[in-house]
Amino acid sequence: MVKAIVAGAAGRMGGRIIHTIQQADGISLGAAFERPDHPAVGRDVGEVVGLPLLGVKVAAGLASVLGAGDVVVDFTHHDATMSHLHQAAAARKPMVIGTTGFTAAEMETIRALARDIPCVQAPNMSMGVNLMFRVVEDMARVLGDTFDVEIIEAHHHHKKDAPSGTAMKLAQNVAGALKRSLDQVAVYERRGLIGERKPESIGIQTIRAGDIVGEHTVIFAGVGERIEVIHRAHSRDNFARGAVRAALWVVAQPAALYDMQDVLGLK
Repeated sequence: MVKAIVAGAAGRMGGRIIHTIQQADGISLGAAFERPDHPAVGRDVGEVVGLPLLGVKVAAGLASVLGAGDVVVDFTHHDATMSHLHQAAAARKPMVIGTTGFTAAEMETIRALARDIPCVQAPNMSMGVNLMFRVVEDMARVLGDTFDVEIIEAHHHHKKDAPSGTAMKLAQNVAGALKRSLDQVAVYERRGLIGERKPESIGIQTIRAGDIVGEHTVIFAGVGERIEVIHRAHSRDNFARGAVRAALWVVAQPAALYDMQDVLGLK
């Protein structure tokens, strides 16, 4: 039985991950924690996330519960995640990271620390989105430079980073397939007299509104025809199920940095 340590236990994703763990086979909740000043600290996590009492109290930070589980599952904030990763690596504890918004320097640190522990890091852990990553890469390779590419993502108004990590991964896959540098061709905003669209551009546009869980559309637009690949998440449970699947998988892997393509066998 794999025991999971869930970061951000009182948050939207933390709660759904705990619900999913309670329903899954082969995994149980070893510990749950929040930042030390969070009002949920000291309360039974079941009460916090809307479940019966689980006999696991929300701890004040990761350090005190590192020994209570086999893998840390983290969907928090990039600053907090980096701190948790340093602690997990020092304790040789596997980790699953679904946090987004990492800087280039933080990603370099993640790659370096994953030399010491097995770590799954992915901007989106749903099966559908990870299949979408593969599909749009193959489509871009076939369609080549004859089609314009635009990516539109929409999320709830609480989301703090933009564009979403998923949109950026989609753009990176498309740019790689087209042998373009995303840093040079990405267009994040259009306003005013911008002139004609440069053929090599990859547009990445952001919508923030209401309680949208997550929507991503990749448009391949040619002359006389258009192809759209769309993924809509109807609940966070898709991501939670992927995170639990990743947690069960990563504990048996050697130290390295993995993504959901590895977990799902899509590579």
